[in-house]
Amino acid sequence: MRITLPQLAQNTLDFPPLSSALASPDGLLAFGGDLSPSRLMRAYQSGIFPWFSPGEPILWWSPSRRMILPANDFHVSRSLRKHLRRMNWRVTLNQAFEQVIETCATINRQDQGTWITDEMIDAYKALHQMGAAHSIEVWEQQQLIGGLYGVAPGAVFCGESMFHYRSNASKVAFYALTTLLQRLPDAFIDCQMHTDHLASLGAFEISRTDFAQRLHDALVVPTPDNFWHPRTLLHP
Repeated sequence: MRITLPQLAQNTLDFPPLSSALASPDGLLAFGGDLSPSRLMRAYQSGIFPWFSPGEPILWWSPSRRMILPANDFHVSRSLRKHLRRMNWRVTLNQAFEQVIETCATINRQDQGTWITDEMIDAYKALHQMGAAHSIEVWEQQQLIGGLYGVAPGAVFCGESMFHYRSNASKVAFYALTTLLQRLPDAFIDCQMHTDHLASLGAFEISRTDFAQRLHDALVVPTPDNFWHPRTLLHP
C-alpha cells in the first residue's frame, strides 16, 4: 500500500497538524528536514518526536495514543522502596550527559538495533549545551551503572532513552527524576510509546488530543533558573 507523507522544508520549522498523522504506521507525520536545535525544540513543543533507523530519512511521529507518567503517579514498589533505603548508589543530574546518551546508543538491547544514530547523538548534545536536554545518572562509586536522558520544554520531560547495568538502576533514575519534577505543578514525563515496564511504574496512555492539551499547559509553567543545574539528587 502506497502512502503519501509530507516532506519538511528546509527553510521553515513548521510541521503538519497532528491530526494528519497516519493511522498506519500509527503516528507517522512527516519526513525530512533536519535535527537542528530549533527544529527539535519546535517538534517537542508541538508533541512530535523524531524516530528513525540508520539509512532512513528523518521520520517525525505523533502517535494516536501517548504514554505519560505524571510525576506524582510514579509507583514505588515495596522492593524498590526497600532498595532505596539500603542502596549505596549516588544519583546525579546533568553530570555525564554525553556518557549517558552514548551508552544508550551502544548498550545491547536483546538483539534490537539502536535508533540513536551519530546524527541523533550530536543533535541532543547540542540541545544539552543549550540547556534543553538533560540526563540523570546513577553511580556505584565512580562507575556509571544506569541513566536516562530527554528534553524538557517546560514542566514536561520528554524521555528519549535509558539504560542500566545493575538491577533497579533505571528505576532509581526514574524515581529521582519524578521526585525532581514534583517541584513543578502538574509536571509529567512523556514516555512516547507503551511498554509494560513503564506501565509497571505508573505510566498510562492518553489520546493524542489529551496529550496536546497537557503539553500546552506544561509549556507555560515557569521553571526556576537553577532547576536543571548539575548536582547530586540522591546519595547513600
